[in-house]
Formats: sequence, C-alpha cells, structure tokens
Amino acid sequence: MKTRWINVFIMVALSATLIGCAGKIKYPTYYTLQVPPISDPPQQDRAAASIAVREFRSATYLREGPIVYRTSPEQIGFYEYHRWAVDPREVVTNAIADRLRGDGRFTDVKIYDGHSNSDYILTGRLEKLDEVDYKKGVKVEVALSAQLIEVRTGKTTWVNSVSDSSRVDERSVSTVVAEMSHTMDRAIQKLLSSLPAPATVARN
Repeated sequence: MKTRWINVFIMVALSATLIGCAGKIKYPTYYTLQVPPISDPPQQDRAAASIAVREFRSATYLREGPIVYRTSPEQIGFYEYHRWAVDPREVVTNAIADRLRGDGRFTDVKIYDGHSNSDYILTGRLEKLDEVDYKKGVKVEVALSAQLIEVRTGKTTWVNSVSDSSRVDERSVSTVVAEMSHTMDRAIQKLLSSLPAPATVARN
C-alpha cells in the first residue's frame, strides 16, 4: 500500500511539473520590413524601355529566419524567438520594383521570372541587415548592391553599392525592426538615385 501511494505521489508531481512547463512555452514573434512605395508617381511620357527585377540575393544567415545581431565584427548572433515573417530578400525586391514603377523611368516593371522579355534586368544583393551592438550603443546597418544588364547585348550598364546606418534609441526588437525599415527605405533611395534613364543607358 505504501509503495502504491508513493507511485501516485510521483505521478502527481510529474504531472504538475509537465503542466508548469507547458505554461512556460514561448512562441516566436514575427516581424516584417515596411518600405513604403512612392505615393504619387510621375507621368511616364518619357519612359523608353522595360525592366525586370531579379530577386535579390543575400548571405545565407540573412535568409534563415531569425533576426540577426552582431556583438563584434566577427561574431553573428540570432534571436531565437524573433523571426522574419517574410524573407527580407522578397521585401527588398518588391520595394525596388515598386520604386521603379513609381519614378516613371521605365514603361513596364516586373519581377523577373526567368523568361522575361524586358529590355533590362536589375540584379542585386542584400549585403547587410544587422543589429549592431558593439559600437557604443545599438545601431542598425543596411547595405545593398545592384547592377543593370541590357538584355540585348548582355552588357552591364550600371553598378552601384550603398550602405546606411541609424542609431536605435530604445533597445527592443520591435524598435530595431522599425529602424531597419526606415534605414532600408533610405538605402533603396540612395541605390536607385544614380540609376540612369533608359535612353541614357541605351547609349552606353
């Protein structure tokens, strides 16, 4: 009888422990970058060519899901419970396509599907999308590079690389992601600012 009561006690204790652990399960929080399109696109009377934007590439660590932070130039860390809901490469690619649609330099802008008949293809790379924790406080750093290829000739007619950074006043992941969105917005503007109009590109 005594043994049976001991077994019952052990089972009750284990059940209470499991219930307690279940109550402490932590679920991931998901985020996405917010990069606004141009709100009032200009007239496209002068546009003379079409363009397709290939999905941007990136280092593997930037597309695995967890948001990245750096504690030194050499060391990369990942937030276990703070993750991207949308692949940042997809966000950047769509944001750049939206900007190109809005600025009126091209008659048609589409996402490259491997069978595009556009006049130009824009390819690029997301070089950085990091929280930086070792430069006297918290910062975010964004870096982009891109090139424009003329489909008819296969020539690269334009290349640009940009970076931007910003300090984060409040140390929380949601604030870091919001600042990443603002910094990405500025980086895209800088990246496309030197992209020539199609007529200029065609003469190169």
